[in-house]
Amino acid sequence: MKFRLLSLICISFAFGCTKNVSPDEYNAKAADPTIFHETATHLTDVIIHDIFKPPVASRIYSYSFLAAYEALVPGYPEYQSLGGQLVKFMPPPKPDSSLAYCYPLASVKAFATVGRTLTFSGNMWDDYEKDLFEKYHKMGIPDDVFERSTAYGDSVAKHVLAYSAKDHYKEIRGYRYTVTNAPGTWVPTPPAYADACEPMWNTVRTFALDSVTQFRCPPPAKYDLDKKSKFMELAMEVYNTGKTLTDEQKATAYFWDDNAFVTNVVGHAMFANKKMTPAGHWLAIIRTVTTDKKLDLMRSTEAYTLGALSLFDAFSACWDEKYRTVRIRPETVINNNWDPNWRPFLETPAFPEYVSGHSSISAACGTVLTHLIGDNVAFTDTTEKKYGHGIKSFKSFKEAYWDASISRVYGGIHYRDGVEQGTYLGEKVGENVWRRAVTKKGRHEIAAN
Repeated sequence: MKFRLLSLICISFAFGCTKNVSPDEYNAKAADPTIFHETATHLTDVIIHDIFKPPVASRIYSYSFLAAYEALVPGYPEYQSLGGQLVKFMPPPKPDSSLAYCYPLASVKAFATVGRTLTFSGNMWDDYEKDLFEKYHKMGIPDDVFERSTAYGDSVAKHVLAYSAKDHYKEIRGYRYTVTNAPGTWVPTPPAYADACEPMWNTVRTFALDSVTQFRCPPPAKYDLDKKSKFMELAMEVYNTGKTLTDEQKATAYFWDDNAFVTNVVGHAMFANKKMTPAGHWLAIIRTVTTDKKLDLMRSTEAYTLGALSLFDAFSACWDEKYRTVRIRPETVINNNWDPNWRPFLETPAFPEYVSGHSSISAACGTVLTHLIGDNVAFTDTTEKKYGHGIKSFKSFKEAYWDASISRVYGGIHYRDGVEQGTYLGEKVGENVWRRAVTKKGRHEIAAN
């Protein structure tokens, strides 16, 4: 009899005895955004470890945060599902309104399930998830609520994963781009001379864009090696800037490098460093700002989700432009025509120049964050400190994304029109995500009044 009494008091999961607490108490503990921030950062660590290319990383982030958002929404009546708003995304299963749930737990479960499924290193999730869910057990969540909540998180994750399976991503694995060597077109660049990155990315389904061509960029300056041409003016700017970089310009270029796989050549040896992707950098900024502003779990998850969706759509629109114009990189032009020994400050990425990917995705995410959190929101970005790239402070998201944009000219990997038009494209994509993905009920009506 005593044994049965103890078994009713103690949780059977080997996490020790946990006192009974009220739903208000355990839900308040579970809604602390710190755990979700840590889990979002863990996904970034896995993505860095697995060396996903920037567009692919944005896909992983988008589906993971979408699942987290959808599993959390039922606990916040003023918010609504993105089902029926995003392209071909239907609302996920609803929880049983007659039963109790811990929605923050369901949310992190949905996030971890999708993140684990879309990445390679399951071993990196094993110990992390064990520790993660132990934290929730210790909050005093009743066994039945715990099991029901994680089951609901899994059901949302399965819904989102089924949605992801139909986005045409799998169908383009292994596709290789054929270099034409036509004048003015992209060719692989040193030191790795890598194959073109994701040449069919424009065929992967978008989230808020009706089409990857919804916001077309103007044609780039025509390839023309005449000394008085617009193209040569742009190329010479990159060349001369690269030869006279100030310490501040170098720091800016390096800070926003975000090359997931940097190639290093020492003598006859070649090795690589793993680093943050551009999408991971902006999601880290979201963690910084939402933490600084003490935003609650729902608002933080909303920011991550809309930010991730804008990053993905910006990659889609940008990549369509890249492989439509197939524009040659500055390094190739300079080396082939007047200075074979010139090297850019940053390693040239393995895809066409026009328009700048970093400019596009930074402006898209920064535009969404400006709408969501506010204009002139000052913050200090420490994202790259652990990679030796220092820290930078900004007065607004717009200042940050323009800084990221011009950094590509300093790095010697983009022409000025490539970064400027990429930024304008990103702003349009961000505005479109904000207009189409309405998270808070009545948001547009409130804004109109």
